[in-house]
Amino acid sequence: MKTRKIGKTELKVTEISFGAAALGGLYRACPREQAMETLEAAWASGIRYFDVAPWYGLGLAERYVGDFLRAKPEKEYVLSTKVGRLLRPVPSGTVPDYSYVDPLSFDADYDYSYDGIMRSVDFSYARLGLNRIDILYVHDIGSYTHGAAKNAVHLKNFLNSGIKALEELKSSGAIKAFGLGVNEVPVCLDVMRNADIDAILMAGRYTLLDRSAVAELLPLCRKKGTSLVVGGVFNSGILATGPVPGSHFDYMPATPHVLAKVGAMEDIAKRHGVVLAAPALQFPLREPAVSSVLIGTAKASSLKRNMELFEPALPDTIFPEFDPLTLVAPPLGEDAVRV
Repeated sequence: MKTRKIGKTELKVTEISFGAAALGGLYRACPREQAMETLEAAWASGIRYFDVAPWYGLGLAERYVGDFLRAKPEKEYVLSTKVGRLLRPVPSGTVPDYSYVDPLSFDADYDYSYDGIMRSVDFSYARLGLNRIDILYVHDIGSYTHGAAKNAVHLKNFLNSGIKALEELKSSGAIKAFGLGVNEVPVCLDVMRNADIDAILMAGRYTLLDRSAVAELLPLCRKKGTSLVVGGVFNSGILATGPVPGSHFDYMPATPHVLAKVGAMEDIAKRHGVVLAAPALQFPLREPAVSSVLIGTAKASSLKRNMELFEPALPDTIFPEFDPLTLVAPPLGEDAVRV
């Protein structure tokens, strides 16, 4: 599989990467055997970049990914995890409902400080059972997660303190790159105006349907040499399923306006003899600032099916037809800014 560089570093990642949120039991349980089968399918397909986080299953996904990679050649893979949440043990049966099924018995506290980030790294080493982490992403900082008032405190804490931890870890060689792992654009702009970062793992904001990153973030990434790793390419599933009943966009039921736009996109895909998921997966990699497209699943069969959609490469000429601003749809609704 082809590789691309992360930012201005010498680190290279495969153009397709594996995201481990579903291995943590997101929405449905993921037993160990199933997780290992899925990871093995990703490896067999050529994927060599794996992303995980303490949040996924409250430590469960890190354990699965670490156990899997420990048996693989150390120099052949790239691993990223995240900081910003510290896990603490809680009594069995008292884990809050974070949409993870059968997570480990922990809860999470936000901490974007120097000490919090350093502690988070140490805890991740222990859960992973590995002595190497290549990339660290600051997880879910931003108003989308915290609200404006609380995020102002978190952002100040990170810029005044936490960023120093990441810079020290990189300069010491403990990590090769760092950045943000978020699903909103404004916090990326805030951080990039105050600090240099290598990469942004951006979920759902540079997709066939949602081009929120295009106006300001992409030009800034190009200018500063910051890479994008693009996740959430199906926008909570609707670009994979099409506008079927119960479709979700941005983690919520899709509005009639979104359903209409996706329906128009599906018609375009059919006219070209492909399923809509194929251009959805291939779209981000047309941008040079994008280093990798992250796909996540807890099923080996789904992983294999998605990998097949990357080939053959679709011609560049069809992608302008999917521009969400030119598609015919009902009058703009409250979600129009997003799409």
